[in-house]
Amino acid sequence: MTVTEEIHLQGPVTHPVVELAGLTRTFPGPPDVHALTGANLVVNPGDYLSIIGPSGSGKSTLLHILGLLDRPTSGEYLLDGLPTGKASESDRSALRGGRIGFVFQSFHLLPNRTVLDNVLLATLYSGVPRGERTKRAKVALERVGLGHRMTFTPSTLSGGERQRVAIARAVVASPKLLLADEPTGNLDTTNSAGIMDLFDELHRDGLTLIVITHDLAVSSRASRRVRITDGELTEVA
Repeated sequence: MTVTEEIHLQGPVTHPVVELAGLTRTFPGPPDVHALTGANLVVNPGDYLSIIGPSGSGKSTLLHILGLLDRPTSGEYLLDGLPTGKASESDRSALRGGRIGFVFQSFHLLPNRTVLDNVLLATLYSGVPRGERTKRAKVALERVGLGHRMTFTPSTLSGGERQRVAIARAVVASPKLLLADEPTGNLDTTNSAGIMDLFDELHRDGLTLIVITHDLAVSSRASRRVRITDGELTEVA
């Protein structure tokens, strides 16, 4: 049975959104680089987790594995109860597209398309008719406070507004998990606070968030904190 088939057969049982067991990632050298060394982590539905660590600590490697953009060298990664390690690339793409939303430091918006079009692109392969996709995209933009900017292009928006568009794009498909990589890294203090306030709202609405950052102020907003050092994860009290 493929992961895609398991998705359709999955019942109402609630699983952790993320389960990592003994996860490693080694990049061959010489010398070999051990980016992750036996990482263990459980993230339950509705958790708001920050993963904090300095440059070179393994944050980016962990993000790529959590987002199904890379595979671990060893260990197990279950996403919403489904094993991902041996899944085909098409199954991994289906999981990534249907269950994970991404927010990056750089906004990755198409500069010559409207704000609404940028959000609509995230629904392109959903199988939902365009009229319904447009409705969902508008709702997502209203949710992040940009209902009045739908016809604008990204170049006419502030940095904080562009990140809000990126967040709307990430949540329009109602993912199980939102992954944010240094989401305030390109923003000033005021806009950073606004984005973190929005994450707080999404968390209160029940969305599961993992924010990867080096910023203690950003990390402190989460209800759970994990530190990554030399590829090892440690829960912070």
